[in-house]
Amino acid sequence: MTNLADLQDLSELHPSLWRASQIARSTIRCLDTGHAALNHQLSGGGWPTGTLVELMVQNPGIGEFRLLAPALVSVAHRQIVLIEPPHPPHTIALANLGLKPSDVLWIKSKVTSDALWAAEQTLRSGNFGAVLFWTNHVRPESLRRLNLAAQAGEALFVILRPLAAAQDASPAPLRLGLRPAANGIDIEFIKRRGPSRDEPLFLPLSVPHVQTRPRILPLRIPVPAPGPIPVEAHHTVIVS
Repeated sequence: MTNLADLQDLSELHPSLWRASQIARSTIRCLDTGHAALNHQLSGGGWPTGTLVELMVQNPGIGEFRLLAPALVSVAHRQIVLIEPPHPPHTIALANLGLKPSDVLWIKSKVTSDALWAAEQTLRSGNFGAVLFWTNHVRPESLRRLNLAAQAGEALFVILRPLAAAQDASPAPLRLGLRPAANGIDIEFIKRRGPSRDEPLFLPLSVPHVQTRPRILPLRIPVPAPGPIPVEAHHTVIVS
């Protein structure tokens, strides 16, 4: 009979078990975040895929996209879906992060229910490398539906919410709080498969150098009435 006191790693009994002082082993595929210090703090050494990840930001545009950029570039060949971003995507800004306009689809809806439907359908389709969904308010039952939809594939699925949402219950196995800091961001580990961390992790983020004034080239997809999502989504480039 195995003596628990003799086990250094409880995952030897079952992969879902770990000591409170240890980072858990991941039982799902993970994506390299592109930031070694952050990888070291995450189960599996990266962003978990096929599940819900929550980023709670103090203010939009503090570096959350730069934080995600290395992982997004690695899956861009399968396209990245941006649902309800706070600002239209800029082609030059995307290029400075290593992304082409054809790598990104932008979904803008008129009502929250349409945005939730679009998120669920894109996840269930299994055709996309990453789905990013910005929302201020989402019900617990909607989070559970989206988490289940994410489990149907292996996309990187990230919901970006206000920092105040950190106090809400969530099925997400990974929840991070992001605050601006000089030359980077401070990351608070609200929830992870591992020990609690009192001090935030400072992560330096380089500022992309934009040589020319960017033009707004949003990639916009009107959200249709609920129905099967097409295997290949088409987009229209709108030049401002």
